Amino acid sequence: MTNYDITIHTRDKQQVSFVCSEAEDLLSAADRESILLPSQCRKGTCGACVATVTAGTYHLGEVSMEALPEKAQARGDVLLCRTYPRADLILEAPYDYNYIRFERIPEREAEVVDVTMVATGTRRLLLRLQPDEQGGAAEFEAGQFMEIQVPGSDARRAYSLANNTNWNGDLEFFITLRPGGAFSTYLESALVGDRLNIRGPLGTFTLRENGLRPRWFIGGGTGLVPLLSMLRRMADWGEMLPARLYFGARYEDELFCQEEIRQIQDKLPQLQVKICLSRPGNHWVDYRGSVVDALRDDLGSLATLPDLYVCGSTRLVQGVTELALSQGLPDSCLQFERFLSA
Repeated sequence: MTNYDITIHTRDKQQVSFVCSEAEDLLSAADRESILLPSQCRKGTCGACVATVTAGTYHLGEVSMEALPEKAQARGDVLLCRTYPRADLILEAPYDYNYIRFERIPEREAEVVDVTMVATGTRRLLLRLQPDEQGGAAEFEAGQFMEIQVPGSDARRAYSLANNTNWNGDLEFFITLRPGGAFSTYLESALVGDRLNIRGPLGTFTLRENGLRPRWFIGGGTGLVPLLSMLRRMADWGEMLPARLYFGARYEDELFCQEEIRQIQDKLPQLQVKICLSRPGNHWVDYRGSVVDALRDDLGSLATLPDLYVCGSTRLVQGVTELALSQGLPDSCLQFERFLSA
């Protein structure tokens, strides 16, 4: 069996290398050498392990078109969990070197502190880490997520964090309820005091330092959650960069965290907020239309192009990405995370 040399260059110009056989996917080969690259589902459906091949040939196995659209495949994007080398490969990763782990991802126990319906189809879940040899603090970067094990099952579900690093060990989530979903079903009967197994933090959808460039945050539904974490970090750190938040939903009763957004504005007076409803009622006074429509209205008249942080459905991410590129924003200004059904 033929082995090939694999080199992955990170966004900050560092690299990792490992050997992979033609019968092994790149993600598994890296794992075997204790190089834990960012990933999640490991079955070609989530897009978390995306990278771009810049040299070499390969076979790409079956992948979800939502996670890796045809246009992305045409420019050399691959999912590492579904990529098998046919020659030595050089790839570029869309994250910095510090997101690569060389030890196992922590698993810890957390207690349910609160579970509350906050909007139609959305529940707030507050967990508190149980102190162990790692201590009791919750440490993560704004925008990251945790995997929560479904009670009574080996299955895990990934949910973004809404809060920030804290000494109390609190982990705050806002979760869309999906009919028949494994974790959604659990949430219907979840009780304060329940113990859950969590794994993380994970994910590379985090704030980047880009000088004084404005930051615009675009979220649909619970795509707001990691953006809320980022904005809270900006508020806690006193970052006075120009910032805008576009939060979209279909109906008014699907909106949540309105008071939390106002509290952030108190600390970040430069933050402009636009709440967008695609199916507004007669008395709706904020933006009437989608977040993509609102963004289109605002992007055309700018002298300084912003960094865009986008989280939501594949349709939302694709719409914002196409609009941004048509307005002259380079790829380097775009950070996004898709929410795909488990």
